[in-house]
Amino acid sequence: MAERATTPPILQGPTAKEKKYDRQLRLWAASGQAALETAKVLLLNSGPGVVGVETLKNLILPGVGSFTIVDEANVSELDLGVNFFLEESSLGRWRAEETRRFLQELNPEVRINALEGSIDAFADHPRRLEQYSLILLVGPTRNARVLDRICQHADKSSIPLFYIHCQGFFSHFSVQLPAQFPIVDTHPDPASTQDLRLLNPWPELLEFLEKKTGNLGLLSDHDHGHVPYLLILLHFLNVWNASHDSQFPANYSEKKEFKALVESGARRNNSEGGEENFDEAAAAVLKSLNPHSISSGLREVFEADACQNLRPTSANFWIIANAIQKFQTSHNGILPLPGALPDMKAQSSDYIQLQNIYKAKARSDLAEVTRTIRSSEQELSRRLSIEQAEIEAFCKGAQFIKVIHGRPIRVAKCTAEIDWSDRAKALSQELQNPDSLLPIYFAFLALDRYQDDIDRIRTLRQPANDQQFNDILTGRVVSGAVPPLPTFAESAHFSTPAVDPEHDPKPWPRFDTPEARTAFDDVVKELDRADWGELHNIAALTGGMVAQEVIKVITKQYVPVDNSCVFDGIASKTAVFKV
Repeated sequence: MAERATTPPILQGPTAKEKKYDRQLRLWAASGQAALETAKVLLLNSGPGVVGVETLKNLILPGVGSFTIVDEANVSELDLGVNFFLEESSLGRWRAEETRRFLQELNPEVRINALEGSIDAFADHPRRLEQYSLILLVGPTRNARVLDRICQHADKSSIPLFYIHCQGFFSHFSVQLPAQFPIVDTHPDPASTQDLRLLNPWPELLEFLEKKTGNLGLLSDHDHGHVPYLLILLHFLNVWNASHDSQFPANYSEKKEFKALVESGARRNNSEGGEENFDEAAAAVLKSLNPHSISSGLREVFEADACQNLRPTSANFWIIANAIQKFQTSHNGILPLPGALPDMKAQSSDYIQLQNIYKAKARSDLAEVTRTIRSSEQELSRRLSIEQAEIEAFCKGAQFIKVIHGRPIRVAKCTAEIDWSDRAKALSQELQNPDSLLPIYFAFLALDRYQDDIDRIRTLRQPANDQQFNDILTGRVVSGAVPPLPTFAESAHFSTPAVDPEHDPKPWPRFDTPEARTAFDDVVKELDRADWGELHNIAALTGGMVAQEVIKVITKQYVPVDNSCVFDGIASKTAVFKV
């Protein structure tokens, strides 16, 4: 009786979501996409608000979970000229709802809400911010008090906050992250992540080395030309050590000599005049024969109090870091093996065996770290165990993890100077560079300060209507003892006094070079000319940059800006400063 044919299982193709987000999944994987889809973003929009809407556009398309738009303005004629998410029928309507309606068309799977009220309400009732995982605040705000209170509460609640400015041809955004913001998956250059452990081989690797190179000189030309290059390096390291008191090549001249030794082992009596695997070995000498050391970022993590002294409330990051530090201490400074192998000339069977050896070692190291973590969890009486995938990701990328120490956003007030004591000297040095874009940052600070002054005048004078308020601003009406407010250009000139950062208790970075003062004045003139207006192309580009950094923060992948970025649309240049 003939056997019945077995129907092969149906192959499962990519899901609709995987097809939709295929390209971005290659960048931040399923874990990053899951983080995006659970995020709740709050946009506190003010001014023309174009840069805020453009930022949302670039977050809605990749599928960030939900958005709330707070914008009390109604659509004006000016809005129709710069905001692509409005139409003529929107004129006079509530801007938040109109932009929500058109943004929703970009991605129906995303939840977008328009919330009635003003930004001031979030400053007066800051607990309303706690439901959000990230805040986008578009400036300038009505006054410094609003900005200050929102920033303070975001900092207290460890909610990342982006403060964004866009006016004329210039833009700027600052990122306020929690005091400790760890990033495990920094996505380093693949070439820098290779860890072959050639100077610290383990028994299984040495056993395979002996099997494949014990009689290297007797191998056939085919087998000789397919010995994996890392085994070639290990073989010649043994030859080198025999004549150098078991000392590895340590400096450039010794590595150059060792490279020549490796090249001398290649067979050249063939049609190619050499062997590709030996060429690969020679090329890898300089980058593969370095003593194992840990990066400065990882050393900083190991030395942190949060790593040294675990608590029941410690984040998963610090518990894993503590376990890896213990592993490193017990293995003479060696970290868990990542286990990945680069491509190389080899027979498939040999490469697979070698790959299995590295993967087995990586699994063994991972198991040891996991045991330490489970022991720590018991000692700390933690209810939930850290997932194995999180531990594995940390072990693979341990050498490249980074902790960003968040800094508060600088708030410019008309009644008080900013304390620059910790950064004045570094920023003063930056201002000596005639091509520096730092004056753009200070010009936007001056704009914030001027806006705060406008609000102060409005409060003190209590004008009856907008016309009377405009008369006050232009100096046509002077009431009480309050002098007329100078123009922004006049006000900005006094916003950055040249003081001595060595002796002043609250020093400002010094504008003590003609170039720095001229650059600052030029930016001020452009902001003054723009008269609070945004250009759509500058807002769109800035929105793209902000969205990119937001995605980094939400996914905790790649390294976000630390902590302020400026864009010069005239020169088409960007710069990042730590302020």
